[in-house]
Amino acid sequence: MRAATKEKGESRLTVGWGQVRKFQPSAKFVRLAELRKLRECEQVAAVCYRLRGGEIEFLLVKTGKGRWIFPKGSVEPGLTHAQAAALEAFEEAGVHGRMEEASFARYIRRRRRESRNAAGRSAEKESAVNAHLCEVLRLVAPQELGRNPTWFSLEKAKRHLREHRTPDFGAELARVVDRAVSRIRRSSARNAAPDHGLQPRIRSLEGSSLQNVQFIDIGRVREAAGKTRSPRVG
Repeated sequence: MRAATKEKGESRLTVGWGQVRKFQPSAKFVRLAELRKLRECEQVAAVCYRLRGGEIEFLLVKTGKGRWIFPKGSVEPGLTHAQAAALEAFEEAGVHGRMEEASFARYIRRRRRESRNAAGRSAEKESAVNAHLCEVLRLVAPQELGRNPTWFSLEKAKRHLREHRTPDFGAELARVVDRAVSRIRRSSARNAAPDHGLQPRIRSLEGSSLQNVQFIDIGRVREAAGKTRSPRVG
């Protein structure tokens, strides 16, 4: 019933009219159910960082169960993935900064459902999380209570992300941090490189992943869309 398309680094959803028409007797119910299902299965994360004394630090927040994680949440209707990630960063961690438009990593989050299958086992629910890199410029008090946004060094961030999680999922989150570090260092090296007429060649050697990076100002996103959202707790 749905097809994913990609344009300019943004994932978009298209719904075929022929497929919708197939369920015409309960079209409204099916479409709403599908939208809710998609919203639960597709999430965004803001991998927030800063440079202190030449070292990279990452900002993590607490989940409702007391685990450390990136600010994240569901995709918001009417917003790009990057804009939704920007709002999560602001609401959960009080972040003001610059969010990259294109995601740099994607990981799968698995949760056990309360219901059980025919074999009596707890069913797993999977959510794909698109991670966006965010350079933090300043912090204010977050809107959500109990998040306790805290800065960690590279190794401490990876250690906390592994805590109280399965080895596979913990390692997957640690790899997201490693990919973020690699991207930050490449971007920093490019910006610091002297320009002696070789910049076009340098950029071509770095690959397309760092070319024409678009940034989102979190403050502007908050002003445009955040006013219509009520703060969440937990």
